[in-house]
Amino acid sequence: MRALFIGGTGTISAAIVRRLVNELHWEVWLINRGNRPEAVPAGVRQITADINDEAAVLGRLGDATFDVVGEFIGFTPDQVARDYRLFRSRTRQYIYISSASAYHKPAASYIVTEGTTLANPHWQYSRNKIACEDFLMQKYREEGFPVTIVRPSHTYDERSVPLGVHGKNGSWQVIERMRQGRPVIIQGDGSSLWTLTFNADFAVGYTGLMGNRHAIGEAFQITGDETLTWNQIYQTIADALGVELNPYYVSSAFLAAAGAKYGYDFEGGLLGDKAVSVVFDNAKLKRAVPDMRTNVRFDQGVRIALDHMLSHPECQRPDPEFDAWCDRVIAAQEAAKASV
Repeated sequence: MRALFIGGTGTISAAIVRRLVNELHWEVWLINRGNRPEAVPAGVRQITADINDEAAVLGRLGDATFDVVGEFIGFTPDQVARDYRLFRSRTRQYIYISSASAYHKPAASYIVTEGTTLANPHWQYSRNKIACEDFLMQKYREEGFPVTIVRPSHTYDERSVPLGVHGKNGSWQVIERMRQGRPVIIQGDGSSLWTLTFNADFAVGYTGLMGNRHAIGEAFQITGDETLTWNQIYQTIADALGVELNPYYVSSAFLAAAGAKYGYDFEGGLLGDKAVSVVFDNAKLKRAVPDMRTNVRFDQGVRIALDHMLSHPECQRPDPEFDAWCDRVIAAQEAAKASV
């Protein structure tokens, strides 16, 4: 079996590539810019190219065809339209990574299925993903283009600890605040429900859809089964660090307003996603992929991530701008409380 991935070295896709090569023995090709060669296993055929240069890509592909083409870095309709032109006669299945943030927030029910309405007034990213899905499903209905839609939620790997509120350099600065005993901002009151998925678990669900006839023309959400409150998430991180958690609660609406002028998109990331309780019903996925289950609990995954980050300096990216912003937000809220 032969697969080609557009991307292939990111949080989600790298785990899928490793599973395909090391456990399932697929022939794997990648098209990307070659920025993370260390993430490419031996034996993978890598085409270093700009996927937007269609003529060059076709020249590099020759007459190759694929059982699966997977798109991991397609964010706008013009990008999936490009893929359609490139691969409509070259693949038996095209799997598009969409996003669970495309679901309407808040949904009519906190239990989310693939049938939950797609609409997100808070986040252009999510609206673009919905438009990509619409384009692809139209091609399936009209021409039989063999598309499968995959909607991940919050998936993480060993290089970063998942958080609700962080700066542009990722999670390290928040970890440092925890280690120093300083207050850490948590959106709302920390009681909303969230689902976190380790990338190796996600890879089981994704690879189970590859070449799966029951997946053509269908959408699947892929998440773990463990649901936690944000308080539990942050407490688990603090426990793994061996420190006392000092939480500081700020409303998501306030964070969205206070972060906008600094380039932090908390309207999309919080109001359009993480501030809302969601529990994913993965029954549809498990019918198609019976092997799908949570193998890495969050308390295990966060220790894997912290061990890696603490031993790899390149993962320790300071963010003094975000650190100062947190202090300003906390000071502003304390001043408002004192003035009432």
